Amino acid sequence: MEPIAIIGMGCRFPLANGPDEFWKLLLDGVDAIREVPPDRWNADELYDADPAAPGKMITRWGGFLDDVDRFDREFFGISPREASAIDPQQRLLLEVAWEALEDAGQVTTALAGTDTGVFVGVSSYDYALLQAPRLGGIDAYYGTGIALSVAANRISYQLDLRGPSLVVDTACSSSLVALHTACESLRSGQSQLAIVGGVNLILSPAFGINLTKAGVMAPDGRCKTFDASADGYVRGEGAGVVVLKPLERALADHDPIRAVVRGGAVRQDGRTNGLMAPNGRSQEDLLRAAHRHSGVAPSDIDYVEAHGTGTVLGDQMEAQALGRVVGHHRPPERPCVIGSVKSNIGHLEAAAGIAGVIKAVLMFEHRWIPASLHVQNPNPQIDFEALRLRVPRASEPWPRHEGPVRMGVSSFGFGGTVAHVVLEEAPPSRSDGSNGRPHADGAVLLPLSARSPESLRQTAERYLGVLTGDGDAPHDLADLAYTAGIRRTHHRHRLALVSGSRDGAAEQLRNFLAGDPSPGMISGDAGRRRRRRLAFVCPGQGPVWWPLDPALREEPALLATLDECDRLVRAEAGWSLLEQLWADEKASRLDEADFCQPALFAVQVALANMWRSWGIVPDAVVGHSLGEVAAAYLSGALSLKDAVRVICRRGHVIRTVSGRGRMAVVELAADAVRDVLPGLESRISVAAVNAPTSTVISGDTDAVEEVTAQLQARGVFVRILRSVDFASHGPQMEPLMGDLAQALCDLSPASPRLPMYSTVTGKMVNGDVLDGGYWAENIRTPVLFAAAVDGLLDDGHD
Repeated sequence: MEPIAIIGMGCRFPLANGPDEFWKLLLDGVDAIREVPPDRWNADELYDADPAAPGKMITRWGGFLDDVDRFDREFFGISPREASAIDPQQRLLLEVAWEALEDAGQVTTALAGTDTGVFVGVSSYDYALLQAPRLGGIDAYYGTGIALSVAANRISYQLDLRGPSLVVDTACSSSLVALHTACESLRSGQSQLAIVGGVNLILSPAFGINLTKAGVMAPDGRCKTFDASADGYVRGEGAGVVVLKPLERALADHDPIRAVVRGGAVRQDGRTNGLMAPNGRSQEDLLRAAHRHSGVAPSDIDYVEAHGTGTVLGDQMEAQALGRVVGHHRPPERPCVIGSVKSNIGHLEAAAGIAGVIKAVLMFEHRWIPASLHVQNPNPQIDFEALRLRVPRASEPWPRHEGPVRMGVSSFGFGGTVAHVVLEEAPPSRSDGSNGRPHADGAVLLPLSARSPESLRQTAERYLGVLTGDGDAPHDLADLAYTAGIRRTHHRHRLALVSGSRDGAAEQLRNFLAGDPSPGMISGDAGRRRRRRLAFVCPGQGPVWWPLDPALREEPALLATLDECDRLVRAEAGWSLLEQLWADEKASRLDEADFCQPALFAVQVALANMWRSWGIVPDAVVGHSLGEVAAAYLSGALSLKDAVRVICRRGHVIRTVSGRGRMAVVELAADAVRDVLPGLESRISVAAVNAPTSTVISGDTDAVEEVTAQLQARGVFVRILRSVDFASHGPQMEPLMGDLAQALCDLSPASPRLPMYSTVTGKMVNGDVLDGGYWAENIRTPVLFAAAVDGLLDDGHD
């Protein structure tokens, strides 16, 4: 089963605004439960120790967020009138989803129009209950404001996402079922990225009263999971969001992988002795199905984040199911550790599953097990030793053992829908550790931006705090610059700093905040200017200089790409690209087409990736002759492996005609050049139209020399290209087309993700047309570079 990477997280939980604060809360063993805030309802009026008292509840406690009425509507471009009609659950999800995308380093503008899916678990509708009696206040925004479906749809709408967008409501298992659904969407290819979350806000006392009557609320307001005193749960609120991507794609994109979803399962309790009653056999079947799906043996699980609400029957049944599956065949000295985040923040109901997942990811990263709170006397009805289970009653380090750390997370809905996922720690990085970041030495560009001048000042203050902080692992300036430049959305109000040190950048930020401009710093309003659109041009085979500049050995992003190209060229052609790139003149074979063309390709894509690591990202690409192969890779139409195949086989067939032709550049329009070619068409032709008065001819050596002499006699500037000893894009290529098309018959191109302008057609590439037949045309037909440039200009690339 294809693993799915968790590449970003965001959360707002009781007393924890963000993953860092959440981890501190867990590590410190904080109980975040408090009395009902007075802005929700009057707890004294609705409290009664008698659970049968009409309209009353037996608890005055809960895990609450502050300021749930606050919303940064201006950031999302939402009017005051619409914002007031939107369920605060939707508002909270929007903000946390944005924070998770930033944590994942996903530029939101780049996601627009993509198959990014949104999967949200939400179940409660307190805001609708509060609004319904106010019939006079219902306006055009009421429906979308309270609809549960729009909790996902609004994220897709705001970010212009085109993948699946749906809400899952299976009660308390909603967000974990949403996670499993998202993983299946990624595996099927319906989504290329997934935003997964859950949210729960307690705005009305109605469900608290209902749950009191159902007998599942703890009078003391604590989830005493797996303790002898367990007598129910306490409600909590919050939101959590994770960003998912297929693991291989995340590795290729150098995303910050936080953990991996190996697999999971969703099942139903079926008919029990009551709709809300659990089913132990169903829970066992769920665990076995999740492990079959993930390919991970139950005995390899080190920890399970249990559903663990703290109800008398629920805890006992869940522990027995875990013991029969993950405890089975487990040595007594290595029991499976089980715990529940509900003991810290309460039961977040629809958001409970995602809260458990975020806790598990933080445990992976810190290699530490937080205590499960309120366990004074382990439940005597649960034989923990026989079941090979253990509850951590104090915070403890992760036990050392061979192999990757793995955990399970369970979440059960009160209607019987149960879910379990198997997680694994992030794999070791496959790169040299640079992940495409710029080299740390020398000056870097640190770009900051915000939606308003006031927010820009706040951003500058936060970065100043990071640069001047005294943490154990201070942030490297180059890493900060990389993240700010490549992994952040750039907003209208901007500040850019050029500095070679943390202290220098900090001083510039102080100057900015003091209103004192300094050298190397510029700020302004990008909204007042037209956005420039950048195109990368991948050249053809012109003059070359070898070896490469030694300074390029200091560029990690470039070297990583060259290393990968070297591996692929060795496999395809049997020679070392790196040896040739750094060889001296005597040892170099780069004057031969089948060596030169792959080398040029590799340098082009390596430079492009290096510039990308600096924040220079194209809006479109175009390639001249052999440069089209690099352009096709950069556009996403060809994988690197397929692009290397094309360039190596292209060079191989062209080598067969090396030394048998010439090319020349003529300072005339193409039509004027064709006027002097009648009678010579079988031996010479127009090979490239580079500009309105710059044309290249190609053909037999004597034919090229004959036409060159004629034109020079007329006073036309002509220059024979001494750097190329074959007649590319001319009649000599005709016999090679079939061979190249056959050599690439199994090529599997895709539609470009980045606009690519073809110099075979002179137009933008549409669809998966870059097959073997296209590359055969590429060596024979004229290079319509001028037409491609006209297309770029017409579409606003300047």
